[in-house]
Amino acid sequence: MTSRQWINWAVVGWSVLLLATLFRMFYAGTFLLVPDEAYYWQWSRHPAAGYYDHPPMIAWCIRLSTLLLGHNETAVRLPAVAALGVASAYILAIARRWFAPRVVGYTALLSQGILGLNAAGLIATPDSPQMAAWAGAVYHLARAYENGARTQWLLGGAWFGIGLLSKYTMVLLPPLIFAWGLFHADHRRRLATAGPWIGLAVGVLLFTPVVWWNAHNNWYTFRHAAYKGGVDRAAVLRFDTLLEFIGAQAALLTPVVFVMLLFIWFRPLSRLERNRCWVPAYLFFTSFPVVGVFLLLSLHTRVEGNWAASGYLTAAVICAYYAVQARKSAARTRAERFLKRLWPWAVGSAALLSALLLLQLYCPLVPLPAGMDRLTKETGGWNRLARRAHLALTAMPDPDRTFVFGMNYQTASQLAFYMPGRPETRAVNRWKRPNAYDTWHADADVLGWDAVGIGRASAKDLARLRLIFASVAPPERVDIYARPAAAEPAASYFLYRATGFKGGLHWQPADKGDVRAF
Repeated sequence: MTSRQWINWAVVGWSVLLLATLFRMFYAGTFLLVPDEAYYWQWSRHPAAGYYDHPPMIAWCIRLSTLLLGHNETAVRLPAVAALGVASAYILAIARRWFAPRVVGYTALLSQGILGLNAAGLIATPDSPQMAAWAGAVYHLARAYENGARTQWLLGGAWFGIGLLSKYTMVLLPPLIFAWGLFHADHRRRLATAGPWIGLAVGVLLFTPVVWWNAHNNWYTFRHAAYKGGVDRAAVLRFDTLLEFIGAQAALLTPVVFVMLLFIWFRPLSRLERNRCWVPAYLFFTSFPVVGVFLLLSLHTRVEGNWAASGYLTAAVICAYYAVQARKSAARTRAERFLKRLWPWAVGSAALLSALLLLQLYCPLVPLPAGMDRLTKETGGWNRLARRAHLALTAMPDPDRTFVFGMNYQTASQLAFYMPGRPETRAVNRWKRPNAYDTWHADADVLGWDAVGIGRASAKDLARLRLIFASVAPPERVDIYARPAAAEPAASYFLYRATGFKGGLHWQPADKGDVRAF
């Protein structure tokens, strides 16, 4: 490989990353917040060392971003854009340091096209900073295994701590890193030095604010994580949730990339160390087991498709590495011929699916049936709903003693972001699930007040609201359309006006043995 060829592939890889990051930065401001983003923005208005659902990193990042840029969609999403940029830079650094030059370009082309990674780089969730932390830790810990430098162990430990401050799934990394050290004879001796243990201590130390917050708040987040993991459910095999998880992975990666990755993952570990390079096998330890853990968990409980997202960062490097190997070897074996043919389809299908969905999000061109138009349901009409709620609020007899609510935390958060003046809103959690709103507001503060709110199920919501208010007027329907000429609404909401709040917003467990009960 000549110097000129290396420069070309370096330019390809880093240019793709730069252009993709700039595009996300521009595109982030072109569509309304999805409900969970508005919820995390609400966290940022209530600074804390922890929250009911997750650790605090995403809230801290959004608070800093909105302080600098104001309260708008771009500012809320900037941490996600930056985090994926950092994660992508680290996986390109892995390709640059340990693999053939072409792997850098191939890694960029694949990773920047994958739908799941694009979503993490555009939608502000705890996954975004956790993925940056995962990639950073994997890179620095690989360098630590390579040369034993204590600085690398410390940097890896710091990224581990940042990951724990972002999302609890980061806890999977240390066992995988230490398992790699035990598996690989040349690196086993590193575990007998002080470096890895000091790095681990740094990560745990960074996490102590979350432990402190939970200790003073009835271990809310740990209870929530335990519930999501199904600890209080019977140990039964559920193949419906298993198939749902597998389908979600194929959708987030695109089926062609998913097939290619499975093909590479299930090659013997001895063959992953091709040409005496240990890094592909190391990357296997930081990718496949992540997906494997959640695959097994999905046999017991429902697992969200994005929980395994961090594992796909290093998996993209493995795919790029083997695609280059297949190309260089002139495809001598059946497996190499298969990979060589599959690679352009993998890159092309991933980029095409991402492009189509992003286009549909910005300008709905495909007339989807109302029941299937999830993009409009997630992002459409929140500003209109907020305006209607504001008009209803100003028309109440005493607006200063009228609060705004949503029938779930997502709706309450969207109203808070899009209503003029961005008021403090409340969520009717009593029949839903516990969340951060239960820790922010006390019913006693608004007893006897009137209220205006938004919900989805008119009959059920109306019956419930009449239990916590003295009176509730018949709801007013508000329809949201994907396109102005659409024949039927993509989503319908209901505006409620209520008087005489009697209390009862906070979650009440149906089962006193619920692990989340407090």
